[in-house]
Amino acid sequence: MSDTGLIMDIFLQPGDFYFGDSETRIRTLLGSCVAITLWHPSRRIGGMTHCLLPGTGRVVSADGYDGRYVDEALPWLLCEAVRSGTRPAEYQFKLFGGGDMFAKSGTSNDMGIGRKNALRAIDLLSGMGLSVLTHDIGGTTSRSLIFDVSTGDVWVRRGLSEDTPVQPMALSA
Repeated sequence: MSDTGLIMDIFLQPGDFYFGDSETRIRTLLGSCVAITLWHPSRRIGGMTHCLLPGTGRVVSADGYDGRYVDEALPWLLCEAVRSGTRPAEYQFKLFGGGDMFAKSGTSNDMGIGRKNALRAIDLLSGMGLSVLTHDIGGTTSRSLIFDVSTGDVWVRRGLSEDTPVQPMALSA
């Protein structure tokens, strides 16, 4: 914490990502979108994404990464980790969101966008030899997240519209 006791409070809109130090708290709201957090326990640095879609199917342009897509936001986070003088394997990864926000309207299916988002994140991390420490994914409600970079804690508050307990999806395809 800074000498003034102030913490930088960052709110991520859809498509945003942020990487910061122990004086940072990152917040967001999720529905079918997913948030990936990474946290370095000894350096107390980390970041979070807010991804809308699994991927673009295109090669990342020279202009940079597009945080709307899981397959571009995750590499951005990993680049920030490397830029900070650390290795991605030193971090703890957590995954949130991926809800089926249309289940009550009768349009739900097993591979809705929320599930596709979560599975894409899991597949990418697994393919890089990285694992998810904890997750809160699936269900039919929104989530509000607060990620405290000083401790690595992520608080999740689910929306009030959940009729049944969240049935988290397995961490495999």
